[in-house]
This record gives sequence, C-alpha cells and structure tokens, in this order.
Amino acid sequence: MERVGKMVSEKPVVIFSMTTCCMSHTIISLFSDFGVNPTVYELDEISRGREIEQALSRLGCNPTVPAVFIGGEFVGGANEVMSLHLKRALKPMLKRAGALWL
Repeated sequence: MERVGKMVSEKPVVIFSMTTCCMSHTIISLFSDFGVNPTVYELDEISRGREIEQALSRLGCNPTVPAVFIGGEFVGGANEVMSLHLKRALKPMLKRAGALWL
C-alpha cells in the first residue's frame, strides 16, 4: 500500500484502470474533456499490476478499477466520480488539486 501512496502523491489526478474496463475509459474521457491530463496506470499492462490491484482492494476500492485519486486522496470509482460531477463538486476539487486551471 505504500507503493500506491507514493504513486498517487506524485500527480494531481491518478486513475488506476484496466484496458478492458469500459467504466475506466469513461472516467478517463470525462477528465480529458475537462482539460485534465490524469496519470493513468493500466494495471493489466504494468509490472506488479496485480499487487497494486490487491492494495487498492485493501484500501476499500470495490471494484478496484477505476480507482480515482485527486490531490493524493482516494475519491472513489466511477459512481462516486459521476456523483461528484452531477453535484458540480468535481471541478472545484480538480482546481484545488491544481489539475484544472479554469
């Protein structure tokens, strides 16, 4: 879990994903549409991806992808991100993290 903590603290927005996950693709597209350039780790393509997936599960990520971190804090998966977006709370979060300038 220490490895995950280091990975998410290095960038304003980090998304753990899998190339075959359509919800991950949707969340990545949402951030890209905002003009945010998230750091994306495709767990099925990186070394130790399975180990990272298990650490995400221990952190409470269920399902484990997409797992979205903003400003080093775990936000949640697709449902939580979409809920924040609909409440108009996502963009202010991104601004506070330094991921969005407008």
